[in-house]
Amino acid sequence: MHRIFIVEDDATIARLLCIHLQKWGYAAACAQDFSHVAAEARQFDPHLILLDITLPFFNGFYWCGEIRKFSKAPVVFLSSASENMNIILAMQMGADDFIAKPFDLDVLTAKIQALLRRAYTFSGSMQVVDCGGLSLNLREATLSHADAQLPLSKNEFRLAQLLLEHPGEVLSRERIMQALWESDAFVDDNTLNVNITRLRKKLEQLGLPDAIRTRKGLGYQLCL
Repeated sequence: MHRIFIVEDDATIARLLCIHLQKWGYAAACAQDFSHVAAEARQFDPHLILLDITLPFFNGFYWCGEIRKFSKAPVVFLSSASENMNIILAMQMGADDFIAKPFDLDVLTAKIQALLRRAYTFSGSMQVVDCGGLSLNLREATLSHADAQLPLSKNEFRLAQLLLEHPGEVLSRERIMQALWESDAFVDDNTLNVNITRLRKKLEQLGLPDAIRTRKGLGYQLCL
């Protein structure tokens, strides 16, 4: 049973989310002490975290950064503050998705299901995807080149896998968004831009600064 940790200071919304997720068969728990969110998250050891931005003591961006120090569990921001800068900052802090309030519970559930499938299920028995000296370990979610190795976030991992499985092929933005979020209907373009930028920075650290090329009006291409 997947465990979902809810960090929401509106007691009504938190209770609604908890009941809804429990009906779907998840083990859901709500944060109780908003001055020790990271400690509670560590103790609960969730498979996924729903995190509001506006919270007592410290905001959701801060707690996302703290949680990322010990957990790779997918983080979904839930917030009425849905301006582009908030979405970009959320992704830069390590979030995997952003859903604006008010949200539809069915849409939220679908996104949770998709994130959990991507995070904890690998298809087939293949362990590593290689291309031009670049290797993606499917079990450890790490990217390697030469003697260097870097860990990837969930979205970085899925994006890297998609590109490595289709080297040289121009992948449209729509196709990439479909692969990352299993829907492009609720995803802002900036969200994809942030994830592309984050993966490019990882590749640059590995000595491959120009591995992902932008094909204007077409999409992105992995060139090794």
